[in-house]
Amino acid sequence: MIFRVQHVTDIRYAALVRLARFNVRLKPAAWSGQRLFECRLIVTPPSGPIATEEGPYVVNVSRLLLAEPISALRIESRFSVDVTPPPHPRADICPSLARIRQAAWTSRDISKFGPTPYLFNSRIVEIDAAIGDWARPFLADGDSVLEAGRALMHAIYTQFRYDSDATKTETPPGEAFRKRRGVCQDFAHIMIVALRTHGIPAAYVSGYLRTMPPPGKERLIGCDAMHAWVNIWCGEQLGWIGFDPTNDLIVQGDHIFIAMGRDYADVAPVDGVFHGNEGQSLRVSVDVLPVVAEVAAGSFGQAGGRSRNTSPAR
Repeated sequence: MIFRVQHVTDIRYAALVRLARFNVRLKPAAWSGQRLFECRLIVTPPSGPIATEEGPYVVNVSRLLLAEPISALRIESRFSVDVTPPPHPRADICPSLARIRQAAWTSRDISKFGPTPYLFNSRIVEIDAAIGDWARPFLADGDSVLEAGRALMHAIYTQFRYDSDATKTETPPGEAFRKRRGVCQDFAHIMIVALRTHGIPAAYVSGYLRTMPPPGKERLIGCDAMHAWVNIWCGEQLGWIGFDPTNDLIVQGDHIFIAMGRDYADVAPVDGVFHGNEGQSLRVSVDVLPVVAEVAAGSFGQAGGRSRNTSPAR
């Protein structure tokens, strides 16, 4: 299915900012089952030349420099992407956790698509004994990695409560784990910690998830948000398989891949620095619309729809 995505970030500063540099990670990186076209990044007020390059992980980074004084900034990403659902993973050909652990630790593939970079501590995710102990019943060595991933994902889905007020972008996984509350970013980090603590390669994925309205209800413009889930390395034959602990499902055709890294810090939608007085506010509006729905509606979602005063990745 073809989707059109619009992601608008509005930043307002408490005082005039005279120099700002940003890293924007909103252009989908190359990923199996996706074909990208019509990709645009619009910055208001206009920045200098925008340089986009591949990052150290599976991510595209666009670098912005605003040398003129500003009090507000809008970063708008628009793209269309054709998503082909991956084949449903077969448990009968999925290796056991013990085999995955051995294959990962003996692998010589240190590329951004290999298992090695996703085994160790990263800026946000650290090995945690408490999370590891909690996850042990779901990660038996003889279980297939697919069965174990599903069991761990389901445990997070049933034992943790989605609460956007419980955590912030910088909340460490251990704190969210103790609270048993958080958002998709927290649930993904907790699942990654659990897997890495048991020697299983796990990566953080940022992207979008089409939100289906209840029967009889119209879709709300801006009701979507940037989403996060977990990729588990399932061996050379199967590669990476996505698990969405927030929704307790295997990633299929409604998930749109943007980037994969070790944790949120590697794939944050927007970050950077500015010279000026402290204080800023952030509003994000995201629309994910199937092309068929767009034709029926007569227009694509406009900026200024329902928005969230939260981090773009939450």
